[in-house]
Amino acid sequence: MPETPPPATAPRTAPEPPAARYAALDALPPTATGAEVWATLGHAGLLTHAYRDRSVTAGTDPDGLADLLTAVDARFSIPATLSTSVQLATALPILATGQAPPARHALDRALTGRATVTLAATDAGTGTDLTALRTEVRIDDDGLTLTGSKRWIANTTTAAWHLVLARHRPGRHFTHFTWVLVPADAPGVTVHPADSTLFAASGAGHLTLDDVRLDRDHLVGRTGFGLPLFARHIATERLAGAQWGVALCRRVLADTHRHLSGRPHGDGTLWDLDAVRQRFAACLVRVRELQALTTDSAEAVADRHDAIAAAALKAAAGATVNHVLATCGQLWGADGFTTGGIQEIRAQAALFNIGGGAGEVVLGAVADAAETVLDGLTRPGTLP
Repeated sequence: MPETPPPATAPRTAPEPPAARYAALDALPPTATGAEVWATLGHAGLLTHAYRDRSVTAGTDPDGLADLLTAVDARFSIPATLSTSVQLATALPILATGQAPPARHALDRALTGRATVTLAATDAGTGTDLTALRTEVRIDDDGLTLTGSKRWIANTTTAAWHLVLARHRPGRHFTHFTWVLVPADAPGVTVHPADSTLFAASGAGHLTLDDVRLDRDHLVGRTGFGLPLFARHIATERLAGAQWGVALCRRVLADTHRHLSGRPHGDGTLWDLDAVRQRFAACLVRVRELQALTTDSAEAVADRHDAIAAAALKAAAGATVNHVLATCGQLWGADGFTTGGIQEIRAQAALFNIGGGAGEVVLGAVADAAETVLDGLTRPGTLP
C-alpha cells in the first residue's frame, strides 16, 4: 500500500527587511521637517513598529525602535529625527497612560500621523531640575487652571497637543507633579519658535500658559505620579538616544571613509595616511563599544525601566557622538564647512550630551549607584 504523502507545507514568508518597510519615507525630500516625517510614518502605519504587539501600552520593542530611528536618521536631518524620537520614546508612552477621551483621541491621531504631541517638561529657568519647575496646575471640582512657561521643547510649533508637566502642590517632593494634556488652540496658550536655525526642522519652541482653563479629563495618569511616570519613560528615551547615536555615527563614519578614500594626497589618498587611519579606527572602536552597551542594556531599560542602565547609556552616547563627530569634522577639513556638512551636523549632534539630561547630570546618577554598577561588573560564576 503506497504511503500517504506528507501534507503540503505553506512556504515560509521571510520577514520584511527594515529598508523595504520604511520605503514610504523615500517620497520625502532630505530637508523634510519632523512633522512631515511623522505624518508620513503615521499614514503608512509604521509608528507602531516601535512597540511590542504594535501597541504603545504593551511597551517599547527595542529592535523595532532602533530600526525606525535608523531609517529616519539615514534619510533626514538630526532635528527631524529628534522630533520623531521624543514622541516615540517618551511622549506617546506617557500619553497612553491617560484613560479619558482627550488622551485617547490625541493618541489615536498621533499614531496615525494626523497630529504631533510635545513633551513639555522643561521649565523656563529651571532646566532639567524638574522638582524646581514653576509651571502650576490648580485642580478644583470644576476643572483645571494652568500657568507657567516651557522652553526648548521639540515639536512646539507644530503640535496639536502639549503634554505638560506641572506642579499641583508646592515643594520639591516627587509626588507634587502631574501631567496635563493641553490643546494647542486652548485660550491662553502661546507658542514662540526657538531662535535656532539648527533645530527649526524639529519644531523647537517655547510655550507660555496663561490661566489656561481645561476640564479635569485633561489630566493624564494619576495625580501626583507625574515625576515617577517621567522617570520611567525618560529611561526609554535614553535608550532611543543611544540607538540613534550608533546609527548617526555609523552613517557619518561611512561618509567620512568615502571622503578620505577619494581625496588625493601625495601618491595616494588621505585614507592611506597612518595617522588618519588610526584616528578613524579609534572612532570605530568607540562606536562598537556604544553598540555593545546599547544591546546589553536594551532589555533592562525597555522592560524594567532601569534608570542606572539608562543613565550609563545617555553618558556613553553623548561622549561617543561628540568624539566621533569632532574627529570626523577634523578629517573633512575645509570641506566640512559646507551647508549641511559635517560641521553643521556636529553642532546639532551636541544635543546628545545636553538634551534629556546633561552628561554631567547622568554621570552623577551613575556615581550615586557606584556599588550597584561595580557588582554588575562581576563576571558570572566568580566571586566579587
